[in-house]
Amino acid sequence: MKKNIIKISLAISIALTVFVSCDRELDQSSYLNEPEEQAMSRPESFRQALDGAYTSLKAGGYYSGDTGSQIIMADVVSDNAVRSPAGRGSNFAASNFEFSSDNSQTTGLYTAAYNTISKANFVIKYLNNGVLSGSAKLNAEAEARAIRAMVHFDIVRAYSKIPTQSASASSSIGIFYADSYDPTNTTASRNLTVVQVYDRIIDDLIFASNNITQNDADRGRLNKAAIYGLLSRVYLYKGDYPKTIQYGELCLAASPSLTSKSNFTGVWKANSVDGVLFQVLNSAAEGVTVGVAYSQLFTAGYRSEYVVDYDLFNSYASDDIRKSAYYTTGAYNGKVYNHVTKYSGNGGAANVVPVKYLRTAEVALNVAEAAYKSGDLTKALNLLNSLRSQRYGTATAPYVPGTETGTALLNAIYQERRLELAFENDRWYTLKRLGLPVQRSGKGEQSNGTGTPAVAQTLAANSTKWQWPIPIKAIQTNPNIQQNDGY
Repeated sequence: MKKNIIKISLAISIALTVFVSCDRELDQSSYLNEPEEQAMSRPESFRQALDGAYTSLKAGGYYSGDTGSQIIMADVVSDNAVRSPAGRGSNFAASNFEFSSDNSQTTGLYTAAYNTISKANFVIKYLNNGVLSGSAKLNAEAEARAIRAMVHFDIVRAYSKIPTQSASASSSIGIFYADSYDPTNTTASRNLTVVQVYDRIIDDLIFASNNITQNDADRGRLNKAAIYGLLSRVYLYKGDYPKTIQYGELCLAASPSLTSKSNFTGVWKANSVDGVLFQVLNSAAEGVTVGVAYSQLFTAGYRSEYVVDYDLFNSYASDDIRKSAYYTTGAYNGKVYNHVTKYSGNGGAANVVPVKYLRTAEVALNVAEAAYKSGDLTKALNLLNSLRSQRYGTATAPYVPGTETGTALLNAIYQERRLELAFENDRWYTLKRLGLPVQRSGKGEQSNGTGTPAVAQTLAANSTKWQWPIPIKAIQTNPNIQQNDGY
């Protein structure tokens, strides 16, 4: 039998027979050619292995490249983005709701996510080998379990129903929850309901929140505030609004800034971490071009794959700092577009920027929505105004707090969420968890709304396509993995 060897540097290369579309023999290669047991006999190896799990979030299917990247998928398949004929046609099938089990546009996340989970579980496998003890051991376990939970959540919201999506969603088929390091497992199945998967995610996150001690300055590693924020996200999707508020407020107490208006552009263009809870680090040396999914910059201007929907673009007020931070209006080949330049660069290599996975602004919106649905309209309005005060207004015309009540307040929370989290992997999942259809504007790609509208304009709320297909190669390798309905 081949001896497993491990690379302890930026990542651990793992073939996941049961989960992914790869059927290679397990081979963890190393420049040191060390057996994994020997490599994990040093305390520093645990830190390096955990960093490898974070690094794998830049793999294809998560945040690299232009096909199936989560940097764009939630907007391409919803009503935020419009395909530009000037682009190369990337992600076109997905944007037209043509999801299939042999197309990486909607299956790539499944492969990439289980790979990351396996790397987190690899760390957990060696925690009892006597190398780490006390708080160091607890912190390593907490961080690994937080990564594992975070990524399982990404899988379950994409490939299963969301508890609030429909009356029967909680009891519907979930995903396999991989809680041990076993990359050659060929017997795993989707043996949990949706709510059971959520409970496993929550268990991991609560353990992590109680035991993690690190506070990484560059926000490239999970810390207590970020884990509280993740809990607020998971509980919102589960429909447990008191818990959404509880953990959201713990997050906001630990990291209160909603990103000041003066720093907001710098979050996207100058690597500021004001209001950032967790980000996937990136650098010119790594060269992971996350922004290429939207556009490429040439001397002739931005050539966009997708541009912001005309109606969405015009929903931003003229004094909204997000409008200039997220978008650039410019010509390409004689036509003017509203380009999505949120990830275009920060003064370095084009399209190479850290990915903001979780920000305090989202947590505030989670709590505002949960407070409204719990009957505390005062809390909901105060949080909404706190966020809006850092996005709107000028020196000569300061922001005037809103006074919405009733349904108008809830709609304002939903609208602010769309404006704030546009092109941050949120819109599709917000519509899905609310049980709403996709209804596109019917406008074209040019800055004045003319041009070529999307071929498909609507997706019904009860469509089976809200649950993406499991990769066919994963099912061929392990027939115990059940395919979703409609594929």
